[in-house]
Amino acid sequence: MRLTKYGHSCVRVEHDGGVLVVDPGVFSERAALDGADAVLITHEHPDHVDVAALTEQHDRRPFALYGPASLAATLDGIADVLTPVEAGARFTAAGVAVRTYGGQHAVIHPDIPVVENLAYLIDERVYHPGDSLVVPDDVEVDTLFLPIHAPWTKFSESLDFLRAVAPRRAYALHDGLLNDNGLTVLNNNFTRLSDVDYRRLEPGTRVDA
Repeated sequence: MRLTKYGHSCVRVEHDGGVLVVDPGVFSERAALDGADAVLITHEHPDHVDVAALTEQHDRRPFALYGPASLAATLDGIADVLTPVEAGARFTAAGVAVRTYGGQHAVIHPDIPVVENLAYLIDERVYHPGDSLVVPDDVEVDTLFLPIHAPWTKFSESLDFLRAVAPRRAYALHDGLLNDNGLTVLNNNFTRLSDVDYRRLEPGTRVDA
């Protein structure tokens, strides 16, 4: 299995000839969708779902699309492509086993409505939580994509989440709003204060899982 980290929260998974893409949002590169067989969307916010990019790619090469039922309201002309899934679901996408966790986005502020959010466990080893810090306590995660910066979290919460999941390795996720100074501070602290092999991958970097 090969993982490619694209901008912000987008991850591309290639396995046995299949291509699965998670959260291709407006801060990520459209190339992430090239050849996609299936797409997983954690929630409806545009930094996780670029509707124009999805529509354009689906017109070129149809793919399966999975996400929370509420996502349909934002998908415009491709809403009928969506297969709605809920927390606790198990299914296969692009030939890869997927399990879902959570169900709700982390609270940004009491005045901002909480939307549906699904975390995805891919092939029983790669975990993408979307905009949540839900710990999958029934499985040993090998590779965690760790949200390191967001309006809905702070460093201590992300660090405690990393420690609770206790993966073999972790890669930075949700990093598209940080400048170099912020990245340096956070990367140093996650490395110093955890026992996990933590790294931030530059967009387009590929690693084997």
